[in-house]
Amino acid sequence: MSTQPTTKPVALVVGASRGIGRQVAIDLAKAGYHGKSPLDIININQHQMLTSSLVIVSAKSTTPLSTLTNLTPFPPDPNSPQSTITTVALEITNLGLSATAIPVDTTSQESIQNLVKETLSLHQRIDVLVYNTGAIHWGPISTTPLKKFLLLQRVNPEGLYTLLHFLLPHLKSSPLGSRIIVVCPPIYSRFFRGKTAYAMGKVAMSVLVKGLGMDFVRENLTTSGEKGMAITGIWPAVAIESAATEQFTKKDESYKRDLRKPEIFSDAILAILEAPAEKVNGELVLDEDFLREEKGVQDFGKYSLVPGAVPRRIMPEMLPDLKVKEQDDEGMRVDSSKL
Repeated sequence: MSTQPTTKPVALVVGASRGIGRQVAIDLAKAGYHGKSPLDIININQHQMLTSSLVIVSAKSTTPLSTLTNLTPFPPDPNSPQSTITTVALEITNLGLSATAIPVDTTSQESIQNLVKETLSLHQRIDVLVYNTGAIHWGPISTTPLKKFLLLQRVNPEGLYTLLHFLLPHLKSSPLGSRIIVVCPPIYSRFFRGKTAYAMGKVAMSVLVKGLGMDFVRENLTTSGEKGMAITGIWPAVAIESAATEQFTKKDESYKRDLRKPEIFSDAILAILEAPAEKVNGELVLDEDFLREEKGVQDFGKYSLVPGAVPRRIMPEMLPDLKVKEQDDEGMRVDSSKL
């Protein structure tokens, strides 16, 4: 299926079936990344889609269209398996907006290529990528199976790298200037404790943010005003309600007092997208700190999952600066592809 090119920014949210990703997709739609067309149901490569939209909702899980009308309650619990890209797309259309749901398996190069192909066939370009997909396993190396370690790397850094491999040429040709948002942490030693296998993959994603940001600077892609390119990593300063936290809240309801609503994350992402490219390019930011510094937010009470609670901060107040004195000394530039 092909449509006429749009003048609105096109956003692709990967990992949008539940929790934070779902909220980001909905709030991007509310913020104007949406079309005006009525809901239309089509089939592409035997995958069911809701179209058309300027927010593409993508993840692995889908719901058969034939069962949507019988799904109660609706919308389903956003942190449950019943929440899929199909239900999230329908949530957006129920707001009077529209959505496209395209499945992807981020461990499969073919699936990632198909996601890019189908998105471009609909809108001819992509301006914003939010990579929220992530596999989680915490524990020491001695209790982390090799199979789990390999999955963590395939979903987290390899999935991101593969998607960017196929997507970068199209992001660079965006007439509006493109942005990449990656859910990955600042780099500091405490993060490795007790979850080394997981940290290896997530920090690799943070290195990609730093490195690709430097590439953008070297290629003069960040200084084009509103059309500048930027890649930014974002991480929560306080734990956010999600499918991952439900395993704790089901055992102990009091844990909810240390959680925030996912809206803080989508608000921070929207603030990043509004900021000048050169200000956020290559940065690894925390949601709370960025909203405080960029938007002047002082009261974060509205984001507390339990009204009146003051959730415990899980991230350090101060993070290390990774720059060295000789930061700009690149020495002899080498590009192995040209040797």
